[in-house]
Amino acid sequence: MKVLVVDDEASIIRLFEQRFRKEIHEGSLSFIFAASGEEALERYKAEGGDLVMILSDINMPGMNGLELLKALKQIGSKVPVWMISAYDNDTYQEQSAQLGADGFIPKPLDFDVLKELLSRYTR
Repeated sequence: MKVLVVDDEASIIRLFEQRFRKEIHEGSLSFIFAASGEEALERYKAEGGDLVMILSDINMPGMNGLELLKALKQIGSKVPVWMISAYDNDTYQEQSAQLGADGFIPKPLDFDVLKELLSRYTR
């Protein structure tokens, strides 16, 4: 099962690879990373049918996560999108919900909660 992770922080790749080492090694999960909304749209177009979820940061240069979410919905994506932000405020949560996000996850990421969430989509 493939998950697209969209975040402009390069360290996020290492975090996911460390925290999901077992699942990656077993082949039960794989991650595709994009550093911007624009790159995420390209990855989606290449992998869309195989994706089980998209996790996207909100604050990124260029196309931000909310703009990405809007673009994904406009092209008819049915892949669940969860928004991530270090700014855990009601405005971002409300905007995410209004644009069709499946949920909101505050940073720093709680990887135990994230693993449980991913297990719901990969069963």
